[in-house]
Amino acid sequence: MENQDLVYHFVGIKGSGMSSLALVLHQKGLKVQGSDVTEYFFTQRDLEKANITILPFAADNIHPGLVVIAGNAFPDSHEEIVRAKELGIEVIRYHDFIGQFIRPFTSVAVTGSHGKTSTTGLLSHVLSGVAPTSYLIGDGTGHGEVDAKFFAFEACEYRRHFLAYSPDYVIMTNVDFDHPDYYKSIDDVFDAFQTMAHQVQKGIFAYGDDPYLRKLQAEVPIHYYGTNDDDDIQAKNIERTTEGSAFDVYVKDQFIGHFVLPAYGQHNIMNALGVIAIAYFEGLDMNLIADEMKTFPGVKRRFSEKKVNDMIIVDDYAHHPSEIAATIDAARQKYPTKEIIAVFQPHTFTRTIALMDDFAKALDLADQVFLCDIFGSAREQKGDVKIEDLGAKIEKGGQVIQEDNVSPLLDYHDAVMVFMGAGDVQKFERAYEKLLSETTRNVL
Repeated sequence: MENQDLVYHFVGIKGSGMSSLALVLHQKGLKVQGSDVTEYFFTQRDLEKANITILPFAADNIHPGLVVIAGNAFPDSHEEIVRAKELGIEVIRYHDFIGQFIRPFTSVAVTGSHGKTSTTGLLSHVLSGVAPTSYLIGDGTGHGEVDAKFFAFEACEYRRHFLAYSPDYVIMTNVDFDHPDYYKSIDDVFDAFQTMAHQVQKGIFAYGDDPYLRKLQAEVPIHYYGTNDDDDIQAKNIERTTEGSAFDVYVKDQFIGHFVLPAYGQHNIMNALGVIAIAYFEGLDMNLIADEMKTFPGVKRRFSEKKVNDMIIVDDYAHHPSEIAATIDAARQKYPTKEIIAVFQPHTFTRTIALMDDFAKALDLADQVFLCDIFGSAREQKGDVKIEDLGAKIEKGGQVIQEDNVSPLLDYHDAVMVFMGAGDVQKFERAYEKLLSETTRNVL
């Protein structure tokens, strides 16, 4: 699996999972390089800090002596993959490589329609504080410990890619309808999670309020976490404040500890329960786990915030109605007296069409809503829907803004401006920050 003499070449190294894996291999002492489009992507910062070479896509990048790891967004017709096959070089897909890579470790996969990255980030943080841990997080963060005991990683359900894995444990956060370009229905999504459940080696930790997860069947024990009496791992005495969340945890009615989480929103408490459950069943010291949880810094593009003048600006990856609702809930918890303005960029046309009513309902939880044009992905450049179609269903505004004119956002003061999306919504955020700063200078 690991060969010190070969160079590991990543086709699409700026992808969030790919960049994480590249960092893991690099930190284990292996030679790593990769290629991608020339546009800047937030994951490349850590790659550049590690002095990992990033090349523009070109067939000439491929030559003997490489192990080629291909991102799932790139078809077999991609020029680098074609060249690799011409030269007889094996091309390993990202998920297949991870499926082989995790075998020597006590592996913990985190999957679910939402919450994967935040939960994997928290899991990686607390485990790393008490035992040697390697991890792969979907925000582009990866870390490889030479003598790691645990391997924590994000396992994506898209196109059933997570079925390449047979982990020791899995945390399942929820089952919801998403990726309508691939999945036919919510039942099709559940079928994928059910198949995954049969591949787990030691135990499953699942969110107890999810009706689909309650139907799971597996050869290993399924432990449910939540706030109800029928949950095996239960949070009680929950306090949600402007400083974060605190709660007691019981396993089968036995008190195991008090935990303080510097994160916001009910969903993050549930994510933390899954992490605590893993640590408990692995026999780790709950006092140490609680200490580590207090210092969790969060993950990239998940309620990342800054203050510019009198405005709080939040950047979040939310691109599904459930995630939008969770992000707005978190903003309300931390800033209960401030107006919440949502700026949302839908990601993919198929998702926008399939979930349009749910998008409108979730966005209307904000005090005011602005929309950006739909972001087309590498697999989907156009579709039969316009951003104005979504705007027409939103009661709290729904005005469409452009990158070169975000001035309508200047009408708000001493408020929270939440930019949400999985595409390039950050360019709207940067334009707003620039305009906000310039406006203030002109006033002064």
